[in-house]
Amino acid sequence: MSLHLVQYSDIENACDYPEQIGRLARAIRTRSDDGTLVIGTGDNTSPGVLPLMTEGRQALEFYDAVEPDVETFGNHDFDYGYEATLEIVRNSPQQWVSANVIRNGDTFGAEAGVKPWTTVERNGTTVGITGVTTQRTGSLNPMATGLGFRDPIDAADEAVAELRAAGAEIVVICSHLGGADGDLAHAVDADVILGGHVPSTRLERIKGTLLTRPGDGGSAIVDVTIESEPDSRIVRTDGYEPAPDVVEAFRELEVSAGLNDVVATVDDPIERTESTLFGGESRVGNFVADAYRWETGADVAVQNSGGIRSGASLEGEVTASDLISLIPFDEPIAIAELTGEQLAAVFDDAAGLDLGFAEPGWWHAHVSGISLEWERENHGVTIQRVNGEPFDSDAMYELATSNYLFHTDDEFPALGAADRTETTESTQYEVLLEYARECGIDPSVDDRVRPRY
Repeated sequence: MSLHLVQYSDIENACDYPEQIGRLARAIRTRSDDGTLVIGTGDNTSPGVLPLMTEGRQALEFYDAVEPDVETFGNHDFDYGYEATLEIVRNSPQQWVSANVIRNGDTFGAEAGVKPWTTVERNGTTVGITGVTTQRTGSLNPMATGLGFRDPIDAADEAVAELRAAGAEIVVICSHLGGADGDLAHAVDADVILGGHVPSTRLERIKGTLLTRPGDGGSAIVDVTIESEPDSRIVRTDGYEPAPDVVEAFRELEVSAGLNDVVATVDDPIERTESTLFGGESRVGNFVADAYRWETGADVAVQNSGGIRSGASLEGEVTASDLISLIPFDEPIAIAELTGEQLAAVFDDAAGLDLGFAEPGWWHAHVSGISLEWERENHGVTIQRVNGEPFDSDAMYELATSNYLFHTDDEFPALGAADRTETTESTQYEVLLEYARECGIDPSVDDRVRPRY
């Protein structure tokens, strides 16, 4: 028995870079043949600039280019509402599976062909495939609040039993659980768990189950070969020439969406890598937080690190697409009025958060108008000054941030809907565009967040 799997996941804003999505497509095509199963594990329709403009439908160009076999949902695949998601399901070539996403008491998208599980024949082997999505999706995504999410381990266990009964010789779980894949492997009799939701890569074996994860942004795929037992490798896509047809298709989408207007020029490149976004204070984070404070006049502004998308550095002529891609969400900025004590509680959540997508030691806040000390060993956070004045726990402060943070209880749970006093008419990315046109883009790092060891 020999079986070959190729996994992609968390493409997200790779579609905003035609050559990057072209390299990903080429890597998948090069490593696929008639005996290969090509499988996606969520967040492949959104977020990004083109997703924002097309409500995720740009993914159909990618799907038609690589012809996947099976796909499951990530939390961002519901960013534009159920009907947009279902239209993509109906028009894409792959079979969509979900064991734990429920709507009106049935499998979400059953009317569009979504199944709890499926079987596929490859090289004389019956392969059973199911999918699960994080239960936190309703909290992570306001557009998914009407969906139900069964316990993913219970749902996967049930689906795996049904697959074994249906004759599956190899069982694969498409998982968008992030760090919880280890719990899934301990509890469920699967041969392979193809994971997503977390930007770092993973190749690991737990209790005989292979766990994989390619990371995000189309920078890698996972290649799995199953003979006597599964073997796998991470394949970087930067070694592949972009597929010309895919590059052309995505460039045409950019032009039709009007995303190529130059809004500012950057002489000193501004990094937006994962380590930059989650490593503490950064130039890109300061730019975003400063824009929020400029727009609102609030005392303090904060941007959650996970809300800024990683990608190519901002340099040279910066287009509207470049800035929208930083925060490609249709969310306004909201203002909260907080006591100093409440503000301190908010920033206590900036370090050491227990999130499914987070790695230990990550920092989760980019700020403006405030200086903080961050104790990296014990995750303590201390506010030093606000607006250049000593912090006063009894004073009242205005905080500007993404409206999303008043919805979710995953990030910065100290913020609640009752704290919100107003929202802007402009979305986050519109504010970035206005700020760049008015003030330029030249942020610096100036000790807003001081790590202590």
